[in-house]
Amino acid sequence: MHRVSVRWAMAIACSALCGSYCLAQAPRALSDEERAVAERAIQDMTTTLDQESARRPHETSDIAIFLKGVEWALHYGREFNSSDRELLEKATRRGRERLAGWMKDDHSRATQRGKIALGYRSIIDGSVQPYGLIVPQGYEHTKPIRLDVVLHGSTRAEAMTELRFINKFDEGDGENSSPPEQSFIELHPLGRVENCYRWSGEVDVFEAIEDVCRRYNIDRDRIVLRGMSMGASGTWHLGLKHPDRFVALGPYCGYVDTHHFSMTPIPHFVQVGPLPTYQELGLHMLDSLDYAANAGVVPVIACMGEKDIFFQAHVMMSQAMQREGLTLINLISPGTGHVLDPVTHAAQMRLIAERVIAGRKSPSDLRFVTWTLKYSRCHWLEILGLKQHYARAELSAQLANDELIIAEPRNVTQFAITTSQFSTRPKSVQIGSIKLAIPSGKTQADERILVSRWSGDWQVDNSGLVSGPQSRKRPGLQGPIDDAFTSPFLCVRGTGEPWNVAANDYANASLRRFSDEWHHYFRGTLPIKNDVDVTDTDLRTRHLILFGDPGSNGWIAKVLPQLPLSWTKQSLRFAGHDLSSAEHVPALIAPNPLPGADEHYVVLNSGHTFRESELSKVNYLLFPRWGDWAILKIDSAGSNVTPVAETVLSAGFFDEEWQIQDAKQD
Repeated sequence: MHRVSVRWAMAIACSALCGSYCLAQAPRALSDEERAVAERAIQDMTTTLDQESARRPHETSDIAIFLKGVEWALHYGREFNSSDRELLEKATRRGRERLAGWMKDDHSRATQRGKIALGYRSIIDGSVQPYGLIVPQGYEHTKPIRLDVVLHGSTRAEAMTELRFINKFDEGDGENSSPPEQSFIELHPLGRVENCYRWSGEVDVFEAIEDVCRRYNIDRDRIVLRGMSMGASGTWHLGLKHPDRFVALGPYCGYVDTHHFSMTPIPHFVQVGPLPTYQELGLHMLDSLDYAANAGVVPVIACMGEKDIFFQAHVMMSQAMQREGLTLINLISPGTGHVLDPVTHAAQMRLIAERVIAGRKSPSDLRFVTWTLKYSRCHWLEILGLKQHYARAELSAQLANDELIIAEPRNVTQFAITTSQFSTRPKSVQIGSIKLAIPSGKTQADERILVSRWSGDWQVDNSGLVSGPQSRKRPGLQGPIDDAFTSPFLCVRGTGEPWNVAANDYANASLRRFSDEWHHYFRGTLPIKNDVDVTDTDLRTRHLILFGDPGSNGWIAKVLPQLPLSWTKQSLRFAGHDLSSAEHVPALIAPNPLPGADEHYVVLNSGHTFRESELSKVNYLLFPRWGDWAILKIDSAGSNVTPVAETVLSAGFFDEEWQIQDAKQD
């Protein structure tokens, strides 16, 4: 293995010496020998990791981030300048150094201070994802420490993305001569690169937090979320939808909505005008403006440049908070544009530090707003059922002595109170003008009081479990289609005899497209199996993303009888349409109806509903394009067309019972 590293270094050195200075600086393709040396080095180290990973699986990710960076660079890179070639060589060397230390049970990184590049393996697709860490000089493992999660700005998904990101934090594994003197650890997630921390990018942030908490003594009541530009937009997005996870938010110049932001007069921006109704509804899942009320739970200290072209974004958020009876602290940097002003940023950090002193508290008076069960929990309140998704839902509750006083819930059919956060268990709950006794319950720490109104009056259920119709949308099973790719999933390729060749060709081409887009833009390898290879464990532990028709894919045939459509060799009857199945394909998401899979989704014939045309442009375009379902007319040319052609005849959302409410939505 040492021989391979030397050969790679020699190849780089020789290429620089054999040409003129200008030629060495200019981007050029790697020679066949250079590429082969790098590929063999990665393969050798990967083989060793695979053989030894059972010993300490977490630590292998710290090695694999370098190998992945080189692998993605070689896959997408055509020409490399001298700096890029140096990074390729450095990553190969650093991977080898960490591998050698790991084989010797070297634990030096546990005591390292300063900048460190680390990684974890994602639960979503098993991919290795890197993050950067800055550990201060004074950190002691025996004392809990504040954690600042710092979200980066816009970064294109390119060949060298991982290696450039890692290089910002990789100072070697030895002792750092000048680690910072600050009172907190900084975590810099990659967030799957460029998605404004949506979808799997959102999950990346929380997975990185958990990995840091596993390694370091983090005070979970003092986790700050902040960021600049796209990182500020991510701070608004994650902080206001998970307001009980953070002690303070620090957005610096970030957008808060889709429509207004898209109208910014910047050449490469794509204006988002009036959308079909189901797409407009989907924006309520993402636009942070709709969650302004939750700033009453977590304090926000925002910053904006006086001449920032995006200045209106924070004005809009301030107005939204005023409508909720709140005041936004927004520090204005005089005379500056879309840049981080050190003086204003320092003032922001001082105000954040003041909020951190008290720590994150569980208030006795709590108001929480959401528009979807995807974001359903805030401290001791959890919304479990809605009358209608993508309409504002609001729950306000107060614990007074031994009574819960709850204002009449808005757009809520079921909610839970976690009593373990109270010193004494409430004896009654008053909802509006109705007062209900709370039966004495169990004493386990996770006990919940369940309050439901599926029909008629509010009722208290002492079981602590979700009751009512199990077919309803509920947290974790609420859609839309794109939500299936934020937790463990498996794409399933049909291997049987298709009912219609053109439709099956489309499904296969759609899977290939999704695989390419996932690899390029979400920086992982798409999990795929043939239908005949899917196991009971897969069924119990993952969302199944099924491609094909009931003839080609045996799993589609199994779930079809319990889905809200009729699909035969001749016809497709769905959402009020009666169409030829030779030219049409359904795409949808629903709870998996098979035994043992009731906590997971089943998806038909769809990856992300936004595509290359959106992924390659600007991140605010990554909103749900189809909702929960769509009827697709396929191009008769099938898989021979690139990009894969399709026409959306109809699309929309299922109702709260996972049924079509309006048969023909626009």
